[in-house]
Amino acid sequence: MERPARLCGLWALLLSAGGGGRAARPEFQLPVTNLSVSVENLCTVIWTWNPPEGVSPNCSLSYFSHFGNKQDKKIAPETHRSKEVPLNERICLQVGPQCSTNESDSPSNLEEKCISPPEGDPESAVTELQCIWHYMKLMNCTWLPGRKTSPDTNYILYYWHSSLGKILQCKNIYKEGQHIGCSFALTEVKDSSFEKHSVQVMVKDNAGKIRPSFHIVPLSSHVKPDPPHIKKLFFHNGDLYVQWKNPQNFYSRCLSYQVEVNNSQTETHDIFYVEEAKCQNSEFEGNLEGTICFMVPGVLPDTLNTVRIRVKTNKLCYEDDKIWSNWSQEMSIGKKDNPTLYITMLLTIPVILAVAVMILLLYLKRLKIIIFPPIPDPGKIFKEMFGDQNDDTLHWKKYDIYEKQTKEETDSVVLIENLKRASQ
Repeated sequence: MERPARLCGLWALLLSAGGGGRAARPEFQLPVTNLSVSVENLCTVIWTWNPPEGVSPNCSLSYFSHFGNKQDKKIAPETHRSKEVPLNERICLQVGPQCSTNESDSPSNLEEKCISPPEGDPESAVTELQCIWHYMKLMNCTWLPGRKTSPDTNYILYYWHSSLGKILQCKNIYKEGQHIGCSFALTEVKDSSFEKHSVQVMVKDNAGKIRPSFHIVPLSSHVKPDPPHIKKLFFHNGDLYVQWKNPQNFYSRCLSYQVEVNNSQTETHDIFYVEEAKCQNSEFEGNLEGTICFMVPGVLPDTLNTVRIRVKTNKLCYEDDKIWSNWSQEMSIGKKDNPTLYITMLLTIPVILAVAVMILLLYLKRLKIIIFPPIPDPGKIFKEMFGDQNDDTLHWKKYDIYEKQTKEETDSVVLIENLKRASQ
């Protein structure tokens, strides 16, 4: 009789346990209470809530939450969740409690809390807002005015990051073409894990007529390094070796390089892309920290070669790999062309041309006669042959005319005298 009694007792315990489980199951569907949302700094959104009421002490509460479209799912025991997000669009968080950390047991009764974008006409907000971290020292942000914005709008840029105690205003507003920009120092970020941080930016106007625009700049992207510094050039076994020093605050493994070599004889320039380079030649003064070497093949040593280098971040350490630094200062190696020869030629050639022109002008007539001899004139030749006879004939003709005139005058005088005598 004792064994059946014990079996009945165990069965009763199982039933009571099962009944307790069925009674506790509705606790998973209880919603959280006092769900609220707030904004800290410029773009840090924080949701907070309280546990549901009437939860069994045996339930180890966790909270399942996700953003709109079930993004960034998370199960954690904390009663809050935060996210850095630009407040240009509406963002919502859904959260619900559960007694396990298994995602398959996620509650179906989720509470939702949203935060709306700032008030104002969306077409009045600035566009193409972007920021670049120059040399890890200076952050420069630029934007274009909105479509429905007055040309005389006075813009204000506010920024914040984790190393600041408060939100700061950028003072260096400038205009460059259609773009408007502002730059501020960003050297306070000294944490070795700075790439996990970001800078929050907001642009608005001082009159409150345009809609504020927000932007988050991860410090692991949009970084523009300093140009490198070329330290040494030399030839070895017909190859050109280039040694340069990396920009400050950048590791070699986080950079990609571009080496440009210009040859004075061929008047061409070759560009070499360098992902990884090491100094392996004894002529370099050791492999110093931050020093890079590269061998350029096929360079003519008997001509002047000019080298310059630029760098950019790579995706091994950064999210962005498209922003090149400025070109470094040029350094040259090889034989320089002697400028004296060119100067002498430039001075001599005009003198020679001037003398040649003068000689040609002086002897042009003689050259013309030599090159194009004159054609004899038949009339002149005939005149020279019969010139005497023509002169005599002309002389006699003139004499006959003179005699005739003299005779006529004499006859007239005689006639007049005869008439006078007859009248007497």
